Amino acid sequence: MLLQYAVDNKPFDHPDYFASLKLDGIRLLVSNMDALKLYTKNMDVTFRFPELHNPPISKGTILDGELIVTDEKGHPDFEAMMARFHSRKAKHRIQFCAFDILYYRGENVMGLPLERRLELLESELTETKYYSRMRVMNGSAVQFFELVKSAGLEGIVLKKWDSLYQTRIRPCDPGSKAIRSWAWQKVINYDYADVVITGYAKEEHEWLIGEPRDGHIKPLGSIKLGITAQHRKAVWPRLKRSIVGENKQFVFVDPVFQCRVKHRGFYKSGRMRLPVLEAVIG
Repeated sequence: MLLQYAVDNKPFDHPDYFASLKLDGIRLLVSNMDALKLYTKNMDVTFRFPELHNPPISKGTILDGELIVTDEKGHPDFEAMMARFHSRKAKHRIQFCAFDILYYRGENVMGLPLERRLELLESELTETKYYSRMRVMNGSAVQFFELVKSAGLEGIVLKKWDSLYQTRIRPCDPGSKAIRSWAWQKVINYDYADVVITGYAKEEHEWLIGEPRDGHIKPLGSIKLGITAQHRKAVWPRLKRSIVGENKQFVFVDPVFQCRVKHRGFYKSGRMRLPVLEAVIG
């Protein structure tokens, strides 16, 4: 079961919904059925995380949650999480944060209201160094989101107390699909920036972007999300007249177009993380 983006990416207060922190990590299912299995959305990753091989849950229990690595401030660090995902030699300590329970001691509980599933999760999961449980936030989701923004965290999740767990997905089955439901919504703490287009891909709808700084252009990576056919049509004539070079993958242009983008911060390399086009300024 996946999250929808909240309308206009805005939090809301409603008695039918509660809020919790959105953790910046990797979605993970911990299945302790006949044998322990760890699944991402499309991969069996049991062998990658031996730290999780003795889960503090009963046989017949499946948990849904987020696998994270935290930085020195205790904030989830997605880049560190990916480093640990790709190599057990990485020294980052992982932690699995459960936010739902799908099977409880052999019984399928996905048809129970979320409020009841959370009660079962609290009674079933014993928190340890590697296993923890997501907390529900009381009070205003709008005010909570402002605190999350001021702390530089990823965002919040809003879920209906009575929501059932909807899914068609089967672990490691590429033919199955997860379900996005308005009963679960996310509000992202985006950063915004004005950048310039410095090139475009030859085979995909992808633009290279950069930031003017001290008389030169600092490369920020590329952008794919949010680029519509209308955007491409609007910029194409001037981009074509501004070509200054190319390689096998990209055509490079003079920075004649400025764009407004939203993004989720920067990688340590300086590349912008998940930029989304908001507008072509001109």
